Amino acid sequence: MKFYWLVLGILAVFRITSLVGLEDGPWDVFAKLRGSAGDGVLGKGLGCFYCLSLWVAVPFGLMIGETWTEDLLLWLASSAGAIVLHRLTQPANDESRALYFEDKEN
Repeated sequence: MKFYWLVLGILAVFRITSLVGLEDGPWDVFAKLRGSAGDGVLGKGLGCFYCLSLWVAVPFGLMIGETWTEDLLLWLASSAGAIVLHRLTQPANDESRALYFEDKEN
């Protein structure tokens, strides 16, 4: 396997996962898909970048790998690479940090 296939696979997984999971898409097709999936397992899976990247990475791992061991490792590596790109390209979310205030004793 050539290294550039790994890079291309990671970029493709990142782009498809971002498109399906985070963007509205043309004619709001992906927003409607996520909305119609509801609040069940499928809806939560489409709303979670990490979960969705695992499923999107499956065909790329199978296409790029030459043995079943490579298929498995490329599946996980493609998902992990997409997650790293996602974390690098998203703005820092300071709202997610829990604030802790301690009462001062006088």
